Amino acid sequence: MAQKKKAKATPKRNLSRLLWKWYFIGLGLFVLFMFTVSWGWWGYMPDVNAVANPNTTLATEIYSEDEELLGKLYRLQNRTNIEYSDIPEHMVNALVATEDVRFYKHSGIDIKALIRAVVRLGRDGGASTLSQQLAKNLFNGLDERSKATRIIQKFKEWIIAVKLERQYSKHEIITMYFNTVQWGNSSGIKSASKTFFNKPVIELKKEEAAVLVGMLRAPSRFDPYRNPNNATTVRNVVLNQLEKYEYISENECDSLKQLDLVLDYNFSSHNKGTATYFREQVHQFMKKWCREKGFNVYEDGLKVYTTIDSRMQTYAENAVTSHMKTLQGQLYGEIKRSKTPPWRDEEHAWKEDKNYIPKNVKRTQQYKIAKRAGKSASEIDAIMKTPVPMRIFTWDGTIDTMMSPIDSLRHYKQILHAGFMAMDPRDGHIKAWVGGIDFTNFQYDHVNKNSTRQVGSTFKPIVYARAIEDQIIQPCELISSGPVTFESEDGSTWTPQNSGKPKSDPLPIYEGLKHSHNTMTARVMKRMEPNSPLKVKDFSDKLGIDTKKFMPYPSICLGTMDISVYEMVGAYGAFANNGVWTEPMLITRIEDKHGNVLEEFIPRSEEAMNIQTAYIMCKMLQKIPEGGTATRLRSRYGIGFPVGGKTGTTQNNSDGWFMGISPQLVGGCWVGAEDRQVHFRSTALGQGANMALPIFGLFMQKVTKDPKLKFSMKDFTKPEIEFTIEVDCDKYKQPTNNSNRNLDDFDPMLR
Repeated sequence: MAQKKKAKATPKRNLSRLLWKWYFIGLGLFVLFMFTVSWGWWGYMPDVNAVANPNTTLATEIYSEDEELLGKLYRLQNRTNIEYSDIPEHMVNALVATEDVRFYKHSGIDIKALIRAVVRLGRDGGASTLSQQLAKNLFNGLDERSKATRIIQKFKEWIIAVKLERQYSKHEIITMYFNTVQWGNSSGIKSASKTFFNKPVIELKKEEAAVLVGMLRAPSRFDPYRNPNNATTVRNVVLNQLEKYEYISENECDSLKQLDLVLDYNFSSHNKGTATYFREQVHQFMKKWCREKGFNVYEDGLKVYTTIDSRMQTYAENAVTSHMKTLQGQLYGEIKRSKTPPWRDEEHAWKEDKNYIPKNVKRTQQYKIAKRAGKSASEIDAIMKTPVPMRIFTWDGTIDTMMSPIDSLRHYKQILHAGFMAMDPRDGHIKAWVGGIDFTNFQYDHVNKNSTRQVGSTFKPIVYARAIEDQIIQPCELISSGPVTFESEDGSTWTPQNSGKPKSDPLPIYEGLKHSHNTMTARVMKRMEPNSPLKVKDFSDKLGIDTKKFMPYPSICLGTMDISVYEMVGAYGAFANNGVWTEPMLITRIEDKHGNVLEEFIPRSEEAMNIQTAYIMCKMLQKIPEGGTATRLRSRYGIGFPVGGKTGTTQNNSDGWFMGISPQLVGGCWVGAEDRQVHFRSTALGQGANMALPIFGLFMQKVTKDPKLKFSMKDFTKPEIEFTIEVDCDKYKQPTNNSNRNLDDFDPMLR
């Protein structure tokens, strides 16, 4: 049988075979190339787990006790992560409709979009999926400059995208995307939402979500704060996409596009927001803690839970702002009436110190620079008197103006400052901390333990408490209000005087504290001899006061030493806490970014006095707002519930103080100028009752009226003990020339 001849291959069939051959060779080479890219032969290839858990910097977050975010600590990136459940559905829809409409249909690479982009040369948009963008956003180091390396990077993005899709759900990929993308200075959707709209992400409206999604195309160009017109335009583009893919109706789209762009811009800054002075204290603590524990305070996403109550903090800040604006006006009014500046001669408080400004000019930076440059005295004088553009603080807001350096010096030296702190005496938790009037312009903290000023009469209760503790005095006991003299070993004497004349003599000891009579406090000090200053100093140590600088002189009974607001609040807290001093506490616990507790804090405490002494002191302090030096606490601010307090005014009205106590809160406030030479001429304006007491009064008004705080207005609980100090004033007989005095008013408050 004859064999069939093989059909001769046609040129067309040979070409087809050749094409298929090269197709499979090309496909094989491509697959091999992709494997080698995946193996890292073409440069570093990150592990997909690293993509899901990027080594991004996370800001440390500072929370209040009521779980409000007070602020963050970061250097370059303000980043905080969020859960998918906290992202509104319309936010996800806006992202998908704008950036990757086939997101739920592909597995990391959108082949359809890729072919369309190649065929149409990218005229209808790119083919990059959200998964690919996520890979690129997380690994900026892969973004190379040359075309060749850029092409290789694109292949790496494809591989990462596919691995992400295999290992994680669509929801997880969306969440990772929102947590890592940049919105200008904000990193992650949580920070962006807070920055531009001052609200949680879940509360974003559709038009607001569209603004943020639109920003992703070009964060600077479409920044709604700096470029509102561009932002409105791109917002409407996103809304059109939502309507195109039927996430919203045409009518809703048209309605949303008609809305104005409304922002609540809240750029996160260490100098702005709530509790700025307190946050700086936490910042300093955390830097030290992180050095010791091996963390990075700016990058490790720590969560710091503090003792601050955000509502009380707001009330405290408002009280300081409201009162200090009024008080500054009173000082300006006195300056205008007297036609003299407020810097007074140290020897004559009513007289201007004409050398004050020239002396302080030499301390300015402008003077020092000119001096180092070899300028003559006349040239320096001309520089200091030449107006230049500057921004200055005023109570009507920061203003831009033309002002000479010497006039700027005069302006700032007249500014009055304040420090206020409130604490729960039962556990030492600091509830409010206001270190000054404006952290942006004045960053010196007037509350912390290193910031000390002369305390004046607010120290007197500590003297009385030591004498009661030693049972040297009894509160109802009658003593003379006349002068008393102390003699030192070198023969010198000290005889304190009262600022006003006592109504009668003798007086019950509690009246001496009530009206802040210097002579009666000195007489109590005299009773504790020998070594009475050392006894008071030792007692102050137990109350948490740093007494290293205390001079062992009898004059300390009148508060001639410098103490901080922080220490004074802690000391008064012992009166309200049954005699137990508890160290004021800033932080309760620190957690890592996963919520694991790294450290919990317990306040240090020590028994400073017996419960009897503490209770008697609370009741004595309660008498002061009842007709004593703190009367306006009730008459002007309506604080009618049981509360105690003590005013303090130092020499020449340089420092005004007020300390207030209740069973749940102890507060302390200092007010004064930067330099002690700057002060009111009038004691009516310069006394602690006018300078500092109003801040506590305004604060307590708000605290007591807030039902959410559940502030108790109950009195101090009388301890169930047998008192060893007589508290029945009826048992003290009065002299016949004072038979009109009623000494019964002390007794009921102890029964």
